[in-house]
Parts: sequence; C-alpha cells; structure tokens
Amino acid sequence: MEKKPKLRILLCAPRGFCAGVVRAIDAVEEALKIYGAPVYVRHEIVHNKYVVEGLKAKGAIFVEELDEIPDTTKPVIFSAHGVPKSIPEVAEKRQIFAIDATCPLVTKVHREAEFHHQRGRQVLLVGHAGHPEVVGTLGQLPKGSIFLVQTPEDIENFQPADEANLAYVTQTTLSIDDTRSMVECLTKRFPKIIGPLREDICYATTNRQEAVKRIAASVDAMIVVGSSNSSNSQRLKEVAERSGCKLARLVLRADDVEWELFADISSLGITAGASAPEVLVEEIMAAFAERFELVVETVSTADESVFFPLPRELRPENAV
Repeated sequence: MEKKPKLRILLCAPRGFCAGVVRAIDAVEEALKIYGAPVYVRHEIVHNKYVVEGLKAKGAIFVEELDEIPDTTKPVIFSAHGVPKSIPEVAEKRQIFAIDATCPLVTKVHREAEFHHQRGRQVLLVGHAGHPEVVGTLGQLPKGSIFLVQTPEDIENFQPADEANLAYVTQTTLSIDDTRSMVECLTKRFPKIIGPLREDICYATTNRQEAVKRIAASVDAMIVVGSSNSSNSQRLKEVAERSGCKLARLVLRADDVEWELFADISSLGITAGASAPEVLVEEIMAAFAERFELVVETVSTADESVFFPLPRELRPENAV
C-alpha cells in the first residue's frame, strides 16, 4: 500500500458558528417545535446552503418577500442579517406573527443609525451594496438621511448637507483592515464626523480574521469553509491572501475541493466562516485524511463565550 504524504494542518480557533448564528438557527428550530411545520423564514436565516437545506428538511419554508407567504397563523422569522423597518410594518398590517432573529450586534448598528438621525445628523454606512445586512440598515432611516459608501472614491464624492453634522456606522462582517482604511478616509475628509463608541465589526468577524492572519503566511494553502454568499467567509479568504497565503479557497463541502490544487502541499490552514457548521470542517478534514497522513495543530487567538438568548417570543415563559 502506497504511503500517504504527510500534511500539517493548522486549525484556526475560533472558527465557525458565532452567537448570532446559533441564536438564529435555534430560533427556527424552536419555532418548529412550538408551532409545527411549516415555519416561514424571510431570506436565508444565515448564509450557508447546508444549514438552510437542513432547516428545509425539518419544515422551514424560505421566502424572499412577505407577499410569498399565504395568510397563515404560522410564524415568519426574520433572518440574522436584519430587515428594513418597512418589513415588520407590512407583517403587522397583514397580521403575520413575526419573530425577529436579527443578530443583536446588527440591531446595535440599527440603533446607532437611529440615534444619529434623531439628532439631525446625516449617516454614512460603510458596507457592500446589496448585502441583506446593508439593505436592512439602510432601511432603518428615511431615504436621503443615510448613504452607503463602499470605496474611498465614494467618500470623496459625497456632498453632505453639513460637514459638521455627520456620523458613520459599518456593516458588521467587513474586513477589519478595509474598514480601518475607510474610517481613516472618512475622518480625513470630515474631521468632525462621529463614529460608534465601540466599533461595529462584530467580535466573531474580528476573532476569525485575527486567527487567519496568525497562520496565513506559514501555510502552503488555506481553506475557508463557508458559502460564496457569506460576507464574513469571503472576507476570511481575502484576509488569508493579503496576509501572505499563496493559495486560498472558499469551500462549502468536501466535494467542492479542487484536489489538483492541493496535491503538492505540505501544510494547510483551515478555518470556517461564522455561518458554517463544524460538521463541514470535519467532512473536509476527513476528505484530506483519505489522501494525506494528517498532523493537526489548533492555533487559538481568542476564547469566545458570547451567548445571545432566543427572541422573546420563543423563550419558555412566553411561547404559546
């Protein structure tokens, strides 16, 4: 029997599910237990195809808009990314029982934007156009009072009503370094702009990026376990590349690994986006174990103990 080549695996920690994702998935599962199938979910509860398919199998029905939901007594759950204010308003008009599974850290950004608006400030949102979290944050304020900036050019071209009356917030899943450079551009162009008391990039995004930075330059390749539509997973791949890793790939399942690219490596870093379950990390490692003799080492940069309780409607004392 041919001897397998050795492969040193550096496993990033923390990786995978964050507290907001756990809360959102638990919300769907708890609603299914309490109210029975089907339970409706507006948009993917988190950006991971494996998770979404698993919840579909249990009786969750995913829709993009509320008008796809028939008149029903069954609940509809809003995803972890948050929704514009108009969505709960529509749900209330249609007497739809809505449960908000927005990540509390996204809700914090919504409240910051509202706070600044109430004080008459124009709000700039640093983020990626079209991402559900950005759509939700933009939808917290009236049109014309919050503006998306994606690049330094957007900042240069922005013409405020009053340069002394500006504030900014950011998407929670951005690259730490990209956001830092955008904030520097904002404060350089608008010295009086007001920022968050605590930065908006979420703890899980920060921790996962720091772990990738720690090992990226010391491995031949890096695999980020996650979905292509997951912002935080895409940022992990970018961070790996910027930090010196010559080959970085975003992979959902073992079947998606381009094995020819990894044939001659002797070291591999593995991490997972905040919406990727550990079972997929294990699946991919098992696939590598079929081809290599693995030597696994965990590289930890932070301990995470954050916990968010279920939405109020699903807690035992309030559930019907």
